[in-house]
Amino acid sequence: MDTSKPTIELIKAQILPDFNYIRNDITELTSGMPLYHSILTGIALGDAKLHTAFKRANVSAEVGQKAVDELCDIGIISVAKANSHFTSWKDRDIVENKLVFKSPFLRFWFAFVSPIFKGIRDGNYSEIEERFANRESEFIQLPFRELSHEFLKLEFKESDPIKQISSAWNDSTEIDIYAKTKSGKVIVGTTKYTNQKLKKSTLTQLKESAKELGIEADIFVIISKSGFSKELKSLKGEDLKLYTPKSFKKLIV
Repeated sequence: MDTSKPTIELIKAQILPDFNYIRNDITELTSGMPLYHSILTGIALGDAKLHTAFKRANVSAEVGQKAVDELCDIGIISVAKANSHFTSWKDRDIVENKLVFKSPFLRFWFAFVSPIFKGIRDGNYSEIEERFANRESEFIQLPFRELSHEFLKLEFKESDPIKQISSAWNDSTEIDIYAKTKSGKVIVGTTKYTNQKLKKSTLTQLKESAKELGIEADIFVIISKSGFSKELKSLKGEDLKLYTPKSFKKLIV
């Protein structure tokens, strides 16, 4: 696979020609149930919270929860529980859990292929091209965050190993990186997959989000696809770490 080519070109060459075969396999996995497909698309395109997925699928909480339980039993998704790893933020907050695809490919399929399958089936790729162009950055944000987690584990391995790392959220705020090191330091960070350089305002927003979640950070981390402004670079130090995808070379063995 030539990864220097645009992602949509690889999708058109490597995935869509085999649409019928892949669809048959996925239909066997899901029993072809429209309810399952609607909820999975809701998860793939939303913030992964239960109520968002149910709203997108236009189903009641009771019906949706039953379907989610069944999809978890099948092994398509799992539940990411808020506060499952960390206890330093507000205990009084009742935070909604999130739903996570176990297979990144299935997340892609239900975001971009399943909702518009008729055109793809007939060999018309114009709609998926438009859909992917409009949502690519938003969709890639999640794997970019996950790669950032793995990179930080390696980055801090020698100096102060990270013992726990995840994202953190409540009903109104979310941060991409919330980690604790062996020495007890707390790392809070954000990851941005955008084509714009990040400014000092990104750091300000990150600090405000941490405060909202009741987290006291020792180190702030910002990981940007497109780099940083001179003003933000000037603040780099022991308590502020800045990284770009070039740093991800550590992940390549």
